[in-house]
Amino acid sequence: METESIIQANSSKFGAGVDFSALPEDCIAGILARTSIRDACRMSTVSPEFLSAAESDALWETFLPADYREIIGRSSESSARQDFSSKKELFFRLCNSPLLIDGGKKSFWLDKESGKKCYMIAARELTIIWSETPRFTEVANLKIVWWFVIKGKMNTCMLSPCTNYAAYLIFQRNDIFDGFEDNPIESSIGVTGGETAKKVIYLDPEHDISPNPTRIDGWYEVELGEFFNEGRESVELEMSIMEVNTFIGKSGLLIEGIEIRPKFCS
Repeated sequence: METESIIQANSSKFGAGVDFSALPEDCIAGILARTSIRDACRMSTVSPEFLSAAESDALWETFLPADYREIIGRSSESSARQDFSSKKELFFRLCNSPLLIDGGKKSFWLDKESGKKCYMIAARELTIIWSETPRFTEVANLKIVWWFVIKGKMNTCMLSPCTNYAAYLIFQRNDIFDGFEDNPIESSIGVTGGETAKKVIYLDPEHDISPNPTRIDGWYEVELGEFFNEGRESVELEMSIMEVNTFIGKSGLLIEGIEIRPKFCS
């Protein structure tokens, strides 16, 4: 039904009786590139001509980020360097299987709905005060501390432009999780020289107010804040989590990293 309405809308623009199936494949691909990824997939059922255009490398090249080759080149994974049969296959590979880059310090993937870039900054790449952080793919394990600070940063040129992003702390609680009950923690996010958004977060189960605090991978997440990446200049995005005001022993917190992904209005 949606694909029919799209075709009818396009037909009304170009005049009655326009036969889109008579258009060259690259022209149809150009039209599909101006729709969403979901609609492009749906419109592949319209006709054999639309199917061919919807599967074409010309179309899926437009859904991939402009610097995808450079990003893939930063990975040592053999699967990243394999020959993909099509740009569509590559796109969904990057959506479904995060790619380790920068020596395992980050992972990269694409949002399946929008094609926007997503990243995880690994624990080893964060500044964490309580211990020597382990090497990826391990996690940082808080034993017993009285206060702690976690900081991370990323250049905004690595992110998709004109996109609203949110950052999330990805963590787990083990059997000795203690000291976080009703203990407010300050998080902040912002670009160097710009405004910094601050909020109070909690890591104990009683404050799991997110609709989906537990992820499908079994870890927990809490939003640190959001920001809009205009993409006009290259600046550092800085994120921090800080708890230094109470002298209560804290333990049992495992940190996987900080995830940065697009946040869309519901």
